[in-house]
Amino acid sequence: MTDTSAPEVPDAHESAQEETRKLVGLLDLESLDVDLFRGKQPETTRQRVYGGQVAAQALIAANKSVDPAYTVHSLHSYFLRPGDYQVPIIYDVERIRDGRSFLTRRVVARQHGRPIYYQTLNYQRPEEGFDHQDVMPEVKPPSEGVDLLEMMKSRGTDDGLAQEWAALDVRWIGNSRFGGLGDDASRPSRAAVWLRIAGELSDDPLEHLATFTYATDVTLLGVSLAAHDTNPAKVQMASLDHTIWFHRPFRADEWWLYDQWSPSASGGRGLSMGRVFAQDGTLVATVAQEGLIRPNADVERPHG
Repeated sequence: MTDTSAPEVPDAHESAQEETRKLVGLLDLESLDVDLFRGKQPETTRQRVYGGQVAAQALIAANKSVDPAYTVHSLHSYFLRPGDYQVPIIYDVERIRDGRSFLTRRVVARQHGRPIYYQTLNYQRPEEGFDHQDVMPEVKPPSEGVDLLEMMKSRGTDDGLAQEWAALDVRWIGNSRFGGLGDDASRPSRAAVWLRIAGELSDDPLEHLATFTYATDVTLLGVSLAAHDTNPAKVQMASLDHTIWFHRPFRADEWWLYDQWSPSASGGRGLSMGRVFAQDGTLVATVAQEGLIRPNADVERPHG
């Protein structure tokens, strides 16, 4: 007798959990020697390694040399060369300083015998102190946002990134020209998205810090184009540096608002800033990035 039942459709929650397991596995590193590690590569059709992957793997490498009594409060990094997906990335950790309150680490990522990325991290032993924060802006909830990865797929502009970012749930709220963020003359280039890791993470704080770091590179550079009437697909874009200040603990698998703006674009570069709020309004991190935003040769260059 022929089986006419419909093929089994994977449960959305199970799919999200599987993609999250893949991401956590990708960020896990192989130990080669003291403070020397090898990073994995994902299955992808893209040519250049996603910057958030390198930043997150470097954070994992640095953390392996740090006493658990200390937590990372900032990382500063430079992208030096495009990464190659065809070979692993080697991470070399240097223990710059071990103090009573603060620790400093530097990580160099190498491929083909050359550095492709540098990251410097500061860690602090938690302590009490003054406390204040910005107020979270009023925006639409995640349920009213547009699924960014599905939008990229439908427009054919994902360049393989939608597959690579499958562990992320990204809901686009709007930017300076579309989506109803409102007019703000003091910030002419703005954007907002809700983001979370799609599946459930463990309670290990490092999982949340690393996957969050991975996700912070997804949309930030694009906000530097929000004020301009141009197709991002016709712009050469590449991260040049990336900085994160971690303010307060949070879970990366729960919704967080990425409130982004670009204070300046000039000379083929765009500077982008982002405030990260948990859904309850707690400011948990601040992110900054400068990147290349060079119009392709066949695109009329913008004026002004």
